[in-house]
Order: sequence, then structure tokens, then C-alpha cells
Amino acid sequence: LDKLKAERERGITIDIALWKFETTKYYVTVIDAPGHRDFIKNMITGTSQADCAVLIVAAGVGEFEAGISEQGQTREHALLAYTLGVKQLIIGVNKMDSTTPPFSQPRFEEISKEVGTYIKKVGYNPKAVAFVPISGWNGDNMLEVSSNTAWFKGWNIERKEGNASGKTLFEALDSILPPKRPTDKPLRLPLQDVYKIGGIGTVPVGRVETGIIKPGVIVKFSPCNITTEVKSVEMHHESLSEALPGDNVGFNVKNVSVKELKRGYVAGDSKNDPPMSAASFNAQVIILNHPGEIHAGYSPVLDCHTAHIACKFASLLEKVDRRTGKKLEDNPKMVKSGDAAIVQLIPSKPMTVETFTEYPPLGR
Repeated sequence: LDKLKAERERGITIDIALWKFETTKYYVTVIDAPGHRDFIKNMITGTSQADCAVLIVAAGVGEFEAGISEQGQTREHALLAYTLGVKQLIIGVNKMDSTTPPFSQPRFEEISKEVGTYIKKVGYNPKAVAFVPISGWNGDNMLEVSSNTAWFKGWNIERKEGNASGKTLFEALDSILPPKRPTDKPLRLPLQDVYKIGGIGTVPVGRVETGIIKPGVIVKFSPCNITTEVKSVEMHHESLSEALPGDNVGFNVKNVSVKELKRGYVAGDSKNDPPMSAASFNAQVIILNHPGEIHAGYSPVLDCHTAHIACKFASLLEKVDRRTGKKLEDNPKMVKSGDAAIVQLIPSKPMTVETFTEYPPLGR
């Protein structure tokens, strides 16, 4: 399914591809987050918008070991997904056709056990996670039960909202619990792209995170402070009377040129707690892997919703326990890998963020 030529040549997924399919219960939009360290920024943007993560682990000899090693990406991706608020997880143990012997039950069980131990450390409950032996290349256990894994009795997940079981990846996707969508909150819609469509005009595209957007609403875009009327809203090429949280939509706006709007801007309802830009804000930051010490003045690029902006660590306010959030130290001199801290951040250009408690998708 890797679409782009460059991806085909390198054999990896580069940008966040959005493609859709239907299960018996859901429309599923797949955000194909890359599995190669150079592309981690795309992965962060994609992951923070997901309801469930499907972590694909390669079962091939040596390949699994590389991914799960201290420097490996399997660990980093699981930790990132959990840290970014993706609380549901499915594990696809892929390339089962290239184990020794092919479709080896002991290899599947060894990998499931080791990944289970690791994701538990990260914060997931392995009992609530489906582990599915698959071959993406040949299609084993993707949509239909494979005769190559006759030994596989199926996956079982236990959770307080109800248990589920099945044999395929498709069934595992069907067992995802849809999150409660915040329709009652004011509108927040971070822009992913802005298109100019002949005969229609300017069409910003993005996912409704909170609230409702519909024709006739006077939207305010932040941080540019442009206000305009929504003429129409559409999804899956169909016109909508309203769009709700979770919907990926395009909406046509009056009298605004494509040049005035950018990815990372946020649309809200001008009459109901519209979004604002922040001159500075405090954030809890976890240092995942960084070669040295981080001091005040450090200026990394921050990915929040669809915004991608350099922000300066103006001051390190406190060091905290990354699991509980309890304060460990006031005004630390520096932080390093493995630390969590509350930091005052100053964006290098106007940036729209919200508190995590009010608008989680715009606060992580």
C-alpha cells in the first residue's frame, strides 16, 4: 500500500498517508505513520490524532530484535503512542512467512511475550491488546483466517467496557472502542491542508476535534485572526449538514485566499470561545532520547495538533515524576533523557494551543 515512488524505492512509509476502508461497524481512516527515525515528526503528527495504534512488529530473524533493542523503533513508537494519548493498541506480528520455519508458533509466542512485557512498562495493559500473527505481503490473517497459522487459537482482549475475541487483524480493528466525542465543547478544527478548488474557492481541510461545524457558522481562524462564513462542509465527497468530532472534512469559506491560511492554523466558532494564539505557555515535557543535557534556551520544533513550530524553553520550572506528575525538584538546572519536566515555552511565531484539560487534542 506504500503509495509514493520514493517510498517504494526505500521500502518505507514516508508521509502520513490517509486512506479509508470500512469494517462491519466502522469507517476506518488509516494514518500510516512512518517506521523510520528520520521521519519521526510525521509520525508524531499522525499519532496524536489516532484513536487506536496498530504497532507492526517484524517477526523475521534479527529484525524483531533490532526493533525492540534499546535504540529500536518498536520501543520508541509504543512509548510515543502512549505519551501522545493513544490508549488503545493492537499488535500485528508481521512477516510471519519469513520466520524459521515459516509461520512459527514459538516465534510468535516469544515475540508476543517480549512485546507484552515492554508495552506494560510503557503503560498499556497487555490483556486489553490483541496480538495477531500476520503476513501483510501475503495477506495471512489480515482479512481472512489463514491456514498457515492453524495453531493460532485467536486473540482475546479483556477490558471493563467488554471483552472481545477474533482471529484476524480486520476483526481486531472492528473491536476498537470508539472514543466519546466532545460535541458539546466549542469548535476546534486544526487545519491539515488548504486547497483552492476551481469553481468553489478556498477549502481548508482538517479533523473536527471538538464541537460542530456546519454551513452558516462564522468561523475565526487563529493565529491569523481571520473571520469568515462557512459556505459548505463535505466529507467522503458528500455534502454534510454538520460535521462532528472525529470527522475529516473539507469546508468552503468566503472571501479568504489560500495564501492567508496555513497548516497548523485552527478554526473555531467566532461567537463561542474562539481559539487564540499563545505568547507563551507551560507544558509537561518528556525527554525521550536526547544526546546531552537540555538547558533553558534550548529551542526544539514542537508538533502540536497540526502545527510544527520552533519553541524556546524559556525556563525549566520543575522536574516531575513522568508516571504520576508529582513534583521532584524546583527550577532544575537541566533535564536529560528519561526526565519529565514542566517547562515555560515561547513559540518563535504565533501558535494556537489550548490546555490539555479543556481541549486534549490541542494540548499535546
